[in-house]
Amino acid sequence: MLRRTLLVCGVAALGCSRAVARPSPPREKVHGGYAVFLAGVRRQAVAQGLSPALVTRALALSPHPNQKVLQADRHQPEFTLTWAQYKARVLTEKKLSDGLEATARRADLLGQISRHYGVSKGAIAGIWGLESAYGTRMGTYFVIDALATLAYDGRRSAFFRAELFKALHILAQGAVAPAGMLGSYAGAMGQPQFMPSAYERYAASFPAGGRGDIWHNEGDVFASIANYLARCDWQDGQPWGEEVIVPDTVDQALLGRGAVRPMAWWVAQGVRPRAGSFVGSAPEGAVIRPDGPGGEAFIVYHNFNVIRRYNPSDFYALGVGLLGDAIT
Repeated sequence: MLRRTLLVCGVAALGCSRAVARPSPPREKVHGGYAVFLAGVRRQAVAQGLSPALVTRALALSPHPNQKVLQADRHQPEFTLTWAQYKARVLTEKKLSDGLEATARRADLLGQISRHYGVSKGAIAGIWGLESAYGTRMGTYFVIDALATLAYDGRRSAFFRAELFKALHILAQGAVAPAGMLGSYAGAMGQPQFMPSAYERYAASFPAGGRGDIWHNEGDVFASIANYLARCDWQDGQPWGEEVIVPDTVDQALLGRGAVRPMAWWVAQGVRPRAGSFVGSAPEGAVIRPDGPGGEAFIVYHNFNVIRRYNPSDFYALGVGLLGDAIT
């Protein structure tokens, strides 16, 4: 049986193109402590044109390194999960029932944004549900505090320092106050859990024209998720994938996300949709069977890979797809 290692913190949405962050020792730590580090951040931010008063107010949220942030960063428990175990954790009865209620109350808004961006309601709602439990769990850390701590003393200080300055620039736009910029210990922000760099690229407002408030404004939350997927080449009207039955005669070596073949080829191998007929008209797809022979199998299409741009995990993309289908 195949198994997958899952980090508790997950992967925050960074964008369609991802750069690998290399560990970098914080120079300021060597030369005099956290106060010196913050003073350097303030000087650089002001030199970039940011308001001295705003920067001072934002950095005042982080007078000392946040030990809870450092503990979470350095002691991320790892769980080796099968797909069946991951699915049981993520797609609970509560998550499904909460999602049905949440999307029903926002059906009109989701529909408008889905049509505007050409992205399915299911994908938007599925990401919303997995990232923040429909806006109820977006994190309790001050983002500036978390990013400053990790920029000073984290394993990837250069990466987090860059994100810290992007967060300060977002504050300067006025979409949120420093104390209202809440997120995860790693700086993933708001209901879609965008890193500041992702916010700069993909945050949107709905109706258009305002500043994207991904913490409180659900129109902006849904529009930002939809904009992210649309700009990562979502194909309107096409499904992400569907569950299939794979004969035991099909070798596991023929399967996998990279093994894209014409639908006619899969049909010839005896692959058939569990629902009775294929839901879309995609010309090709790949079959994945995460837990190996005997486990669930899915045929996945182009949009599955677009969901993976949000979080590069087959399990995550399956979870988004299945949750979104179930609640919309």
